[in-house]
Amino acid sequence: NMSAGRPFRGCACFFTDNIFVGRFGLHVRYRDGPQLRRDHGRALRERGCRSEEQFREVLREIEAEVQRRKQLIHQSVERRAIISKCYKPKHPEVYTLQDSFLAPEFLEIVRFCTSPGADLQGLLCYLESFSDKRIYRLPVFTEEFCQAFVDELENFERSDMPKGRPNTMNNYGVLLNELGMDEPFLTPLRERFLRPITALLYPELGGACLDSHKAFVVKYALHEDLDLSSHYDNAEVTLNVSLGKEFTEGNLYFGDFNQDPSPVPQYIEVEHVGARGLLHRGGQIHGALPIASGERWNLIVWMRSSAIRNQLCPMCHRKPELVEAEGFGDGFTEAPGEEVAQTVNVCALG
Repeated sequence: NMSAGRPFRGCACFFTDNIFVGRFGLHVRYRDGPQLRRDHGRALRERGCRSEEQFREVLREIEAEVQRRKQLIHQSVERRAIISKCYKPKHPEVYTLQDSFLAPEFLEIVRFCTSPGADLQGLLCYLESFSDKRIYRLPVFTEEFCQAFVDELENFERSDMPKGRPNTMNNYGVLLNELGMDEPFLTPLRERFLRPITALLYPELGGACLDSHKAFVVKYALHEDLDLSSHYDNAEVTLNVSLGKEFTEGNLYFGDFNQDPSPVPQYIEVEHVGARGLLHRGGQIHGALPIASGERWNLIVWMRSSAIRNQLCPMCHRKPELVEAEGFGDGFTEAPGEEVAQTVNVCALG
């Protein structure tokens, strides 16, 4: 995958920053034991990590995660090759995006956004807005597609295929690039349908030039992942679509935008509605409350703009230190030649 002929890259901070210590619900930056104790010792103690043995367990957990991340690219390529060769889909039709999968109201929104004179105020008439946090709900898929897609994902889950977990916070789910869905489904969804919408909603985040993505499905169920701790996404804009099935509770909650924190964050709760999606800024602090019953499947698409993130990595808040990556990597690209002036259109920045 290339952006304007340039391969996508990752940032080296992936191996050191935003490492989630699950048992204490804390994201940490890690160089070595003394640094961890210095920077995060107090927060760990406040969350119950009080003995030396507990601290050593945390160190082992973090070091295992760093090693996992270092193996990730190689293992993901291997898994994708095995799945491509050996997995027999139950619903092969869901792997290639068709307009018939999309809700008629969603297609109407895209038609509006691509019409002459389309503007933000006109678009907002089609969307549900939540508070002033720029969180929007809209119809995305048909119920029929959602049912077939979840059935396909359950078929894959039951198979003996190798499975990679979406991230350190979700143990149950599917990386859609490993199922081969990037090119035939997700790239056209982003380019043809979502980008006209995000161009109007989030222009300063590169909404008109979201040129890569990471997409995965997460599953919440009793005795599996119940909830999701507070975090922000490695994305400029996130789409979160509720695919089903039947569940109670498990609302999403949203706090501050991570670049503009307030002393006392105001949180809002947003319900999931089947086949509808939420669009929000990737940097919006959010999480998921525990489900009380049933199973909840969600499609998450992290959309990225190299024009924005090449200036500042959203995870370490520094100029990205580029490293080799596979596929879309983490959405960074190498800048060609000289720096581009900051006064030009944001989507022209490299």
